[in-house]
Amino acid sequence: MFLTLPTLLTWARIVAIPLIVGVFYLDLLPAHQNLIATMLFIVVALTDWLDGYLARKLNQTSSFGAFLDPVADKLMVCSALLVLLKLQRVDAFVALVIIGRE
Repeated sequence: MFLTLPTLLTWARIVAIPLIVGVFYLDLLPAHQNLIATMLFIVVALTDWLDGYLARKLNQTSSFGAFLDPVADKLMVCSALLVLLKLQRVDAFVALVIIGRE
């Protein structure tokens, strides 16, 4: 069950991580970078809800999907924190605690 719709949505979340991080390296105004990255993060976060909903609704739950979903969540949180750390919008100790918790 590697290619079910819910699993593909989870893979899409993982693939979207470089896109969200890459927005901060584009030559845009900082306000545009923040807006675009925030919107991408929200869309990707909504797919987190959607893949779980579809897996239950379509009866396509799998042990692989149950493994991959939290991995994708942790990668998203860690990458967002690293970007915020680089932009000095979060304290290094706070980022370390959150990433350590993940």
